[in-house]
Amino acid sequence: MCAEIIEQFQKCHIDHPYAKFFGECTDLKIKLDKCFRQEKAVKRKANFEESKKLKERLQAYRKEAAGSENIM
Repeated sequence: MCAEIIEQFQKCHIDHPYAKFFGECTDLKIKLDKCFRQEKAVKRKANFEESKKLKERLQAYRKEAAGSENIM
């Protein structure tokens, strides 16, 4: 997702070996940080959804196991 910005940032550092210390690549760094935060939020949401599904399956399994104990 952030690969293009990473490439631009690395190119900026190569093209401006000394100016990078004086803020030449700062705008790209800010864009990259934003991109990483968005990427992290997307992954966090996906992990939450996966966790929710697992919890539902576990509850169904427990309910099924409790029902089979009552039959015996």
